[in-house]
Amino acid sequence: MPTSAPGSKTAADAPPRGPRQRAADRGFTLLELLIVVAIIAVSAGLIALSLRDGDEAKLEEEGERLSALLEMARAESRVAGVSVHWVPRQDDGADPDTAVQFRFIGLSALQPLPTRWLDAATRAQVVGAATVLLGPEAILPPQRIVLRLSDKRLELASDGLAPFAVARPLPAP
Repeated sequence: MPTSAPGSKTAADAPPRGPRQRAADRGFTLLELLIVVAIIAVSAGLIALSLRDGDEAKLEEEGERLSALLEMARAESRVAGVSVHWVPRQDDGADPDTAVQFRFIGLSALQPLPTRWLDAATRAQVVGAATVLLGPEAILPPQRIVLRLSDKRLELASDGLAPFAVARPLPAP
C-alpha cells in the first residue's frame, strides 16, 4: 500500500509496461533459442574436426621417442668408441623373443635403452638395410626408417650429420 513517505512509489509512478516489456517477462523467443542451438552445433562440429586421429598422434609420439633414443645411442657410441646398431624386430618369425620389438646392439648392458614400442602394434623397417648404424664415426651414411601403425606411416631420416627427424616420404620409383 503506497504511502506519502519519500521513496514510496505508486502505480502512476511505475514505468509504462509496453508489448516489449511483457515479451521479456515470458522468457526467450524461439528465434533466440534457435540461434543459440545453431552456435552450439557449429562449435561442436569444429571441435570434432579439430581432434586428431589417435593412431597418427601415437605414431608421431613413437617417432619422437625413437629419434631421441637413436641420438642417445649415437652419443653413447661416440663416447665409448664402439659401433652401435639399431635393429627392429622382423615379423618373419626369426626372432623368438616376442617381448623385444627393437634392439640396440653394441651398447653397454649397464645403461640399457628401451626395447619396446609404446604401442605394441607399431612396426618399423629400415629402408635399404637391415640395421641402422649409429656410430662411432662422426659422419654416417644417410639412413631412413619407416614406422607404421595400422594404416598410418611415418618416416624418420638422417643425412648422416643431422639427428634423425621426421622426413617426407621418398617418391615411388
